[in-house]
Amino acid sequence: MRDVDVPAYVMTLGIPGIVDVHTHFMAPPIMAKVWSYFDGAGPMLGRPWPIAYRGTDEERVEQLRAIGVRRFSALSYAHKPGIAGFMNEWTLGFADRTPDALRSATFYPELEAADYVPKLIAGGVEVFKAHVQVGDFAPNDPLLEPVWGALAEAGTPIVLHAGSGPAPGRFTGPGAVADVLSRHPSLALIIAHLGMPEISEFLDLAERYENVQLDTTMAFVDFWEHDIPAEVPGRLAGLQDKVLFGTDFPNIPYEYAHQIEVLDRLGLGDDWMRSVLWHNGARLFGVTV
Repeated sequence: MRDVDVPAYVMTLGIPGIVDVHTHFMAPPIMAKVWSYFDGAGPMLGRPWPIAYRGTDEERVEQLRAIGVRRFSALSYAHKPGIAGFMNEWTLGFADRTPDALRSATFYPELEAADYVPKLIAGGVEVFKAHVQVGDFAPNDPLLEPVWGALAEAGTPIVLHAGSGPAPGRFTGPGAVADVLSRHPSLALIIAHLGMPEISEFLDLAERYENVQLDTTMAFVDFWEHDIPAEVPGRLAGLQDKVLFGTDFPNIPYEYAHQIEVLDRLGLGDDWMRSVLWHNGARLFGVTV
């Protein structure tokens, strides 16, 4: 499947388009650093990581629209104290000028987060992003307790990269996430990348907690060589209403359409694909067209 094939595929499913919960639009200096990281990631991963979509913000928005993406996130992730404010100012400005972008924000375990996260929620932020590996912090850091409490009360979704892929960090894995959920069971967590490689353990959390969902970002793509546990497709079928479509656009080393192709390849059926590509995300974010 190529990008140009996606609109026809979406039409055959009978859905209006795609909701992508895991895309990245960041302030240009931050995005440049992210791309520099991936440009140098070959030795770490044992292979090159060519960014497939390096255009301007405007060009990349138009690429998503041409593919048939109706709503998409603009995820930044704070990697140190004191930077979340700058990142959030930029992403909210991006959403102001891009009507199909979700109002997205980030946070970091710092004293100020207890103040700025509730203000962001009150200001209409629709989705947050936190990255345990890049930020090198524990999800159950005490500084995040008031943040999780505010997010649980509001029901605002959080795309959380806590799995140990593509390389483990000091605090990655399901243990600390399970600890947070034990105290904040209503948290609307979206486990990024299905929690790879600890997919089975994160599926356990999605099955146990009503508001825990997972996104498909980079799962099953041919770029990876590790094996997915045989039980996973069947469990994803059982979680049809809790799997959200995500891609990591633009920071992917293949065409956008490949993520759709590999999900279709699972053979879970057109109704499952309709739920993942459109219905689940549209329901979560109130998307009607």
